[in-house]
Amino acid sequence: MSKRWFITGTDTEVGKTVASCALLQAANRAGYRTAGYKPVASGSDLTPEGVRNGDALALQRNSSLALGYSEVNPYVFEEPTSPHLVSRTTGIAIERAVISQGLAALERQADWVQVEGAGGWFTPLSETWTFADWVREQQLPVILVVGVKLGCINHAMLTAAAVQAAGLRLAGWIANDVTPPGARHQDYLASLQARIPAPMLGEIPWLDDPFTQDTGRFLDISLLD
Repeated sequence: MSKRWFITGTDTEVGKTVASCALLQAANRAGYRTAGYKPVASGSDLTPEGVRNGDALALQRNSSLALGYSEVNPYVFEEPTSPHLVSRTTGIAIERAVISQGLAALERQADWVQVEGAGGWFTPLSETWTFADWVREQQLPVILVVGVKLGCINHAMLTAAAVQAAGLRLAGWIANDVTPPGARHQDYLASLQARIPAPMLGEIPWLDDPFTQDTGRFLDISLLD
């Protein structure tokens, strides 16, 4: 049976994709057949191959399986806004069945399937359901990415509480240094470790270009077992 994980963040722009790539690299090193999955992505570019999202492309590159773009990212939108808004504007409905079928297809090929959300935990995908609703439906264990900065302790505690309230397992969390560490950096980390009811899988340091580096070395995925 595949190991399945849902990657959420304390907010948008906290490094979910940086952490997702690091997790995939660590799982590749451990010998897993890995597949990254970004069911819904907004904020994308029109390329000769079609509309492509940078986060989804990073997941595709770091998956050990050779996956087509649509396998990694079935719903892709150009405008960088909440998915439910751009879905309404374009008239392209985000359907539960489509993203569920995409997940099931990857599970048949991989033994490590990593699903990256969009924005934070309660990001709406339509007027009636959110990413959190789908994750609960799929019963995916959750890995929380915390962008270490002012305000992150409150955001992390709120997200962890919401995940647990949904009856889901908070499997672990990753500290991602979204800015160069300040004077209170270690205090923030200690406060997070004391308050998040899950193991810290590692800390990804501030890097100029994390997507060109081996960030998997900063994580201990054995803590997920």
